[in-house]
Amino acid sequence: MTEPRSTPESAPGSITTPGRSRRIESLWAAYRRQLLGFIRRYVDDDETAEDLLQEVFLRMHRNPDFPANPRAWLYKVTRGAIADHFRARRPMEVLPDGLSAPEPERSELAVRELAQCLRPMIERLPEPYREAVYLSEVEGWTQKEVAERQHVSLPGAKSRVQRGRARLRKMLTDCCTVEQDHTGRIHDYEPNVSPCRGC
Repeated sequence: MTEPRSTPESAPGSITTPGRSRRIESLWAAYRRQLLGFIRRYVDDDETAEDLLQEVFLRMHRNPDFPANPRAWLYKVTRGAIADHFRARRPMEVLPDGLSAPEPERSELAVRELAQCLRPMIERLPEPYREAVYLSEVEGWTQKEVAERQHVSLPGAKSRVQRGRARLRKMLTDCCTVEQDHTGRIHDYEPNVSPCRGC
């Protein structure tokens, strides 16, 4: 992928404090490939996709403050850049699906994205926890049904599910820092490494 054609120093209207520049560079390194992949869902032409990615890069520099959730903000900016591109070219046409609709709450997106990571993590659990957790969490079996399937007592099945969940939680928190609200509901997450090797 081509490197951005602008730098923090050359982006029009940018704020160029060293700390801010380092944070921008870190965000860009972490997310630019993901953002380009997102753009290519809507734009087939590689050159246009790169131009839109460059526009996102410029908008990063023009933003006077970093939001509390930079990942969600970057996707919102990217969605806006794509929408502006379509409006400029075909102002009377309906925007592609997903661009004109209201953006889901970040907590909803976080739960969806983390759910996609759980299945490969479950696959890495040792037996007998793997089957117990898969049946309970993915297939929706009751713990009594898990006990019957695994030919163990109900307390034994409960123990396997609980221990499997604990291992799964550790795998997830090793991969990501998960933010929860006061009720324990997932609010957001941030990968501890990029790309995350957990899933």
